[in-house]
Amino acid sequence: MNIHPHLIELMVNGSPAPVSAAPGRRLSDALREDAGARDVKIGCDAGDCGACTVLLDGEPVCACLTPLAQVDGRAVTTTTGLNDGAPSPLQAAFLRHGAAQCGICTPGMLTAAQALLDRSEAPTRTEVEDAIGGVLCRCTGYRKIVDAIMDHAGSAATPAPQSGRAVGQRIERLDGLPKVMGTEVFGADHWPDEALMVRALRSPHHAADFAFGDLAGWASSHPGVEAVLTAADIPGKNCFGVIPPLADQPALAETHARLKGEAVALIAGAREVVEALDLADFPITWIPRPPSLTPEAALADGAAQLHEHRVGNILVRGRVACGDPDAAMKAAAHVVSGGFETSFVEHAYIEPEAGNAWMDGDVLVIQACTQAPVMDRDDVALILDLPQDRVRIIPAAAGGGFGSKLDVSLQPLIGLVTLKTGRPCRMVYTRAESMAATTKRHPAKMAATIGADTGGRITAMTFEGDFNTGPYASWGPTVATRVPVHASGPYFTPNYRAETRAVHTNAAIGGAFRGFGVPQAAILQEVLYDRLAEASGLDRLEFRRRNALLDGQRTVCGQVLHGVGARECLDALEPHWQRALGEAADFNAGSTVIKRGVGVASCWYGCGNTALPNPSTIRVGLTAAGRVALHQGATDIGQGSNTVITQICADALGLLLDDFDLIGPDTFLTPDCGKTSASRQTYVTGKAAEKAGRALRDAILRMTNMGPDAVLAIEGATLTATDGSARQQIALAELPPDANGYALSAEETYDPPTSALDSDGQGTPYAVYGYGAQIAEVEVDRELGTVKVRHMTAAHDLGRVINPLLAEGQIEGGIAQGLGLALMEEFIPGRTENLHDYLIPSVGDMPPVTSILVEKPDPEGPMGAKGLGEHVLIPTAPAIFNAIRHATGAEITKAPALPHRVLAAIRKAEGT
Repeated sequence: MNIHPHLIELMVNGSPAPVSAAPGRRLSDALREDAGARDVKIGCDAGDCGACTVLLDGEPVCACLTPLAQVDGRAVTTTTGLNDGAPSPLQAAFLRHGAAQCGICTPGMLTAAQALLDRSEAPTRTEVEDAIGGVLCRCTGYRKIVDAIMDHAGSAATPAPQSGRAVGQRIERLDGLPKVMGTEVFGADHWPDEALMVRALRSPHHAADFAFGDLAGWASSHPGVEAVLTAADIPGKNCFGVIPPLADQPALAETHARLKGEAVALIAGAREVVEALDLADFPITWIPRPPSLTPEAALADGAAQLHEHRVGNILVRGRVACGDPDAAMKAAAHVVSGGFETSFVEHAYIEPEAGNAWMDGDVLVIQACTQAPVMDRDDVALILDLPQDRVRIIPAAAGGGFGSKLDVSLQPLIGLVTLKTGRPCRMVYTRAESMAATTKRHPAKMAATIGADTGGRITAMTFEGDFNTGPYASWGPTVATRVPVHASGPYFTPNYRAETRAVHTNAAIGGAFRGFGVPQAAILQEVLYDRLAEASGLDRLEFRRRNALLDGQRTVCGQVLHGVGARECLDALEPHWQRALGEAADFNAGSTVIKRGVGVASCWYGCGNTALPNPSTIRVGLTAAGRVALHQGATDIGQGSNTVITQICADALGLLLDDFDLIGPDTFLTPDCGKTSASRQTYVTGKAAEKAGRALRDAILRMTNMGPDAVLAIEGATLTATDGSARQQIALAELPPDANGYALSAEETYDPPTSALDSDGQGTPYAVYGYGAQIAEVEVDRELGTVKVRHMTAAHDLGRVINPLLAEGQIEGGIAQGLGLALMEEFIPGRTENLHDYLIPSVGDMPPVTSILVEKPDPEGPMGAKGLGEHVLIPTAPAIFNAIRHATGAEITKAPALPHRVLAAIRKAEGT
C-alpha cells in the first residue's frame, strides 16, 4: 500500500474537512486528530466495541476499521452532526430514558440508531437490537437504550420538581446533555497544543529481571523522541497503593517486573513518531524467571517470595468469628458442604485509561479518567516529590470505572514526563495495554459448610477462601477483610467462622471491582443455601425468608441492625417466584432437550470503607448573582452521583434544582468527597450534602427570623423567605463575600459511625447496608450446554429512592455485569487482552428486567437512603447458577458457566 500522504477530501457533518494523510490511515484517527471530531470515541481500534461508529453516506461503519482511502469525497456524520445545537428527538429520548450513564458508548449508539430510524420511523424491538448489536455498553444493561430508541418520538421530559420535592422524582441526569450531544470531555478528548505523546514500554513476561542499555543513544537515533524516562528519573517514592503499610506498586518497575504488561520505561515525543515506533530495538535486556500464576503455586513455593516483606506470599488475612460453629455444626439436623472457584474478570469499560498533564505556573495539572482525585493527588505528590498544593487533579469524564480507575496508573507517568520535560503531554492506553496492565476481579477458590436445625433455620456456617491478588496489593486488603463480613449473606447466623487470604502471584493484579469480593462469596453461599433448603424440605424462597436478618438481630460481626430490608425484598419476589416456577414446570413438561429453570439469591452489602474512616465534605454557597454553587467532589462514573447528590442538597436547602450550578470534582475547587467506590457516594457524600443544605437553610432562616417551614425562593439576585403571611428578602449582592467569595455558604463533613474490628472481626464495619434479592429464569440446552437468561426480577431495598430512573439503570447495568460473571467472562493473562476474545454481554444477551424498588428507610442514611450500585451485581450470578441446577440438576462449581462446564455438570448429575 502507498504510505505517502494524499489529500483526502472529507465532508464531516456538512463541512469540508480535507486531510493530508496516508490512504490507509484509520478514519477514526483522522476525525479525532485532524477534523476535531472528538465525539468519535475509540475503545478498541479493532471493530469490537463499536464506540467509533459513524455514518458514512448515511450507513453506520466502524471508523477504526475504515481506511481514509474509502471515504474520499464522501459524507461523514458523527454524533454532533445529528443536531443543530439542540438535542434531536433521539438525543432527547436518551436523556428522558436515562440511556446514557457514563456516556462513552453513547455517540456510537446514537449514530447506529439514527441510521435505523432514517430507514424506519417505527422499528420493532428486534430491529433496534439488531441495529445496535455491534456497539458494546458496560454500564446500562442496554434496556434503557433500546427503550429510548423505541420512544424517539415520544413525549417531553418530566416537568422540573417543585422546591423541596426533588427527591423521589425521575429527574433526567443533570450532566446528561453533553453525553448525548457528543461534547463530553473524556480522558482522551483534551490536550494542550504541542503536547508530547507518551508511550510505555511494558514487560512481555509474567516475571523477569531487566537491565537497560544506552537509552540516550537510542533516543538520539530516533528523531522526534524527546525523552526516555525510567524509575531512576522518579524524584520521590516510587510506590503507590491504597493502604500505606501495604502500598507496594511502583509507577515504573526498577529492576524486576512482576506482571506481564508492567510499565518499565516511558518514551515521549511527537505523536506520529511515538505511535509508529517499533520497540523491538529498545535497549533493554530481559531475564525471565519462572512465574507463580496461581495461589496454589505461590503458597507451595513460599521460599520464592514475590515480595520481600510478605510471609509465604500471603498479602493479608481476613477473619470474622462468633459463637461456636464447630459444636453447632455437629448438632445441626441438616449440613451441606461445597466449594466454588471463580476466574479473573476484566472491568472492560469502553474507555481505556487516558489523560493529559501540563504546568500552570509551578502547579502540575493532570486531567485524567479517575474515581479518586484526592487519592491521585496524594500519590502523584509522593511519587514526584511535590507538595500537595502543587498538584492539581481535574477528573475528566470517566467512560466507566467499576473499581479499576481507583488505582493510580497513568497519572504519575504523565506527571513525570511533564515535570521532567516542562512540556504538556498526553497518554492513551491501547485496549491491549488496558487489559494487560490494569486490575481485575480477584479469582477465588472457596469452600463452605452450613448447618440448619429441623425447622430449616441456619445454625452455623464456616467459610474459607483464597483470593488471587496478583503481584501487588491494590485493593486486596479490602477484599480479604470485606468478604468474611459478608459471606453469611443477609441471614441470621448465630455461629460463624470465615477466614480469607489474599495471595500474591505473578498473574493479573486483583483489585477493586463492583463488590470487592462479595459477589464471589455470594455465589458459594447461595448455591449451598439452595441445597440446604432442599435438605430441610423447604421452598427455596421460603428458606431465605425464614432466615433473613431482621431489625434488632445481630450480624456475624455482632452489630445490631435497624432498617433491614432483606425480608421485604424476598417478600416482593413471592408472586414473581410462583409465576416463574409454574411457567417453567409447564414448559418442561413438553420439552426434553431445552429445559427451563428458576433460581433465587439474596445479597447485602455494607456501604463505604470497612471499619475505617470514610468522610466526605460538601460546600454549598449562594452567589451574589443568585445562583447556588454546589462544590461536589464525588466523581460520577455513570452511576448518577452528580444528579442524586444535587437532589438531596436541593431538598435539604429548600430551593429548586434549576437554581444549582455544579462545581467539580477538582482538587483545587472542591473539598474531598472521597473515592467513588463501595456504593458510598449516595450515602456518605449524600449525607454531607444533606447536612450542608440544612446548615445553609438554617443560616437563612436565622437571618430572616423565619420558622422551619418557611419557603425559600430565588428571584434574580434576591433570596426570599416566606412563612405564612410573613415575608423577608435578602439582597445577596449587598452581603459581604465570605472567605470563599459567597454571599452565604455552608460546609459540612460526614463520616459514617463505624468502629475497628477485633481479631474475630467483631465491631461495626459499616453504618449502612443495602439489601436485595433476584430471580433468574433461564433456558438450558442439555445437548449443547448453552444457557440463555430469559428474565430477571430484581427487588432492591434503597432505603429511600432518590431517583427511580437512575436506580433502574443501576439495576439493569449491574445485572448485565452479573450475567457476564456467570456465563461468559474469563480473563486469561496473555490470551484475552482484547474485546474479541474476551466476551462481555451485548444487547442480544440481556434479558428483560423487572425492577422492584423497596423502601425501608435507614436511620443513618440521608433522608433514609442506602447505596445501590455494588449490591445489584451480587445476587445475579448465584441466581443464574441456581436456575441452571433447577433446570437440569447440574451444579456448577466454576464460573463462568461456559458450555463445556455446563455439559460436564449435566453429565455428572446424570451419572453418565
